[in-house]
Amino acid sequence: MAKRAQFTLRGWFATNLRREREARGLSQEALADLAGLHRTYVGSVERAERNVSIDNIQRLAAAVSLPASDLLKRP
Repeated sequence: MAKRAQFTLRGWFATNLRREREARGLSQEALADLAGLHRTYVGSVERAERNVSIDNIQRLAAAVSLPASDLLKRP
């Protein structure tokens, strides 16, 4: 992830999502399936390349069984 993105809410979300996905032993493809999203979309979210909608934040949080607010906290 680009250094600049680490200091944005989008970067925090990306870092937290990747950490939680990996802690659960999920691939990006498996996470995408659980969230009902495309695998390339999940990859671009984890690289902080996407400005994620609130709906997709909720879908990804549900897929890793966390409140959305946990994924938005500073890592």
